[in-house]
Amino acid sequence: MPNIFIHIPKGSFPGKARTELTRRINAAAATAEKIPTDPRKRMLCWVLIDEVDSDAWTCGEVDVTSQLLPCLAMVYLPAGVLDDSSRTHYVQELHEAFEQSRPSDDKRQVVSSVVLHEVPDGTWGANGIIWRLPQFAKVAGFAHLQHLVTDC
Repeated sequence: MPNIFIHIPKGSFPGKARTELTRRINAAAATAEKIPTDPRKRMLCWVLIDEVDSDAWTCGEVDVTSQLLPCLAMVYLPAGVLDDSSRTHYVQELHEAFEQSRPSDDKRQVVSSVVLHEVPDGTWGANGIIWRLPQFAKVAGFAHLQHLVTDC
């Protein structure tokens, strides 16, 4: 049940490329967090794509967007969902989502920064209430955490 905030240079993933990027981001989240294919479970994966003006994006005070395609992902998810292996996999899959969704005529090198924010249990509010890991496991269907589900 992640909230994923993506920042990309404006216009870098137009049309079908943006659709493909969104699909791949959702697939990466579902795989890493072990969310079943049930569309009701997948609806809990929120993705927000923010397109940033190229002149507002600098690296070391230099606009590098003519040579590089910088892509930033901030992923918020409940603490306890990922282990070290799934964290590594998540970061790799998000980078690959950027690379594989890039329009074929865009020859810039994709550079990504992915930050996984694991929200401590009892500090995530949804629909006006505090949620805990067992509730997330039940609603999102995390396959590896079903042992936590009781009558949440």
